[in-house]
Amino acid sequence: MWCPASEKFLHGCVTACVSCVRRRFSIQPELRLNLPRRYLGQPSPFTHPHLLKPGDVTPGLTQGEYALRRHKLMSLIQKESQGLGGGTEQAVIFLSNATLYMTNDIPFPFHQNNDFLYLCGFREPDSILLLQSRPGQPLPAHTATLYVPRRDASRELWDGARSGADGAVALTGVDEAFTTEEFRHALPRLQDEGVTLWYDGAKPPHPSLHSGFLQPLTESRVRGKNRVRPVRNLVQHLRLVKSQAEQELMKTAGRISSQAFIQTMRSSISPVDEAFIYAKFDFECRARGADILAYPPVVAGGNRSNTLHYVKNNQIVRPGELVLMDGGCEASGYVSDITRTWPVSGRFSSAQEELYQAVLDVQKSCLSLCFLGTSLENIYSHMLTQIARKLKDLRIVQRGCSDSQLFKAARTYCPHHVGHYLGMDVHDTPDVSRSLPLQPGMVITIEPGIYIPEDDTAAPEKFRGLGIRVEDDVVITEESPIILSADCPKEIDELQQICGQGP
Repeated sequence: MWCPASEKFLHGCVTACVSCVRRRFSIQPELRLNLPRRYLGQPSPFTHPHLLKPGDVTPGLTQGEYALRRHKLMSLIQKESQGLGGGTEQAVIFLSNATLYMTNDIPFPFHQNNDFLYLCGFREPDSILLLQSRPGQPLPAHTATLYVPRRDASRELWDGARSGADGAVALTGVDEAFTTEEFRHALPRLQDEGVTLWYDGAKPPHPSLHSGFLQPLTESRVRGKNRVRPVRNLVQHLRLVKSQAEQELMKTAGRISSQAFIQTMRSSISPVDEAFIYAKFDFECRARGADILAYPPVVAGGNRSNTLHYVKNNQIVRPGELVLMDGGCEASGYVSDITRTWPVSGRFSSAQEELYQAVLDVQKSCLSLCFLGTSLENIYSHMLTQIARKLKDLRIVQRGCSDSQLFKAARTYCPHHVGHYLGMDVHDTPDVSRSLPLQPGMVITIEPGIYIPEDDTAAPEKFRGLGIRVEDDVVITEESPIILSADCPKEIDELQQICGQGP
């Protein structure tokens, strides 16, 4: 097997080649990087030493980490391409996101396409990543080329610095970089029937780059024998299992969000506007180093907690009510996703306490199943069984119900799954089945809930209008699971103590 680090043929498993990749990108990065002594289109170790160490492309992730990801992807493509026919050479294309505008010339804050970001760490819009197998050498030997926005003094005056081709190579460690317009010079080679093209064109993240460069290329291949193959699922397979560096970044995101939750709970003294709770959480996350919120948070007081994706956050949470907040931050490209439910008056009523403790018991029971070999589907089945029992114990359903009626009630009172994969996205790797056995490095959420709308006349009156969910983020390990949100209180006594302290 060809090793891209040692530039030799190796015999044996890919692991030997992987270790060479790591070694190549860990030697004297400050000398090898030769970073331009100017601002780039994103933080660099030269301009932002408080965020990045020498050799980092993005905070906490080195050139070696990104090179290893590209190496693993090309190894997967090698396995997929065997026996499928097509060309002898492989080319893989990823597009960045485009800049989106909220009005004529006012852009939304830019957020990179995460598959593109995962493989190179480049954070500028209007860019293309091209991975090509080396002619005459077996995969995973390849070259990585970025096509990036041209440096333009007039645009940089308004929008800020751009990295340019030299900055892109120095920062990311790819083999070459050119301006985005120069991608047209690569097209003739990609049209060759001897090249198998891997590209996701169904929902391109950058419509203008797709229509200008890729659409003509993919349409010409539809008429040929060697058609375009999708690569999304292969990247999701890689993103599903987090490296140690990624886990550390997710620990940071979980810690920031947990601390922000505590401060938000202390400040939510009734009557309180949901918008204030939203703003307080946003501020506390950013003040601790988060880049943005991971998603628009749910801040749902009273009966509004029974609307699962309630994000209007424009009502008043009144004395005696609970507030359910589902929120998390994004820090260095990785996110958290936590839900807590607490009393804005400082204490749970007896009915609120009963229902809350029931949900918490179910959540703890589900957390105990987060071990190797089980799956999110298995934990979901367990959750429904436990919720059905709690509904029976609380007399929300009749004790004489059959098992099938109990399970139907459990699905009614908790209409969502027990959890999902977590990583660079909140609903990370969505195409990966939740039936997949859990492996070390996977990160999941565990989030049971019970929701009883105020117009549910079948439920005891004391529970009507209550919606409760408790959610934590979990890393699967060889031993016991790591709860990334462990710093965020969820026991009744803890919540009442925090909520009773005030800001």
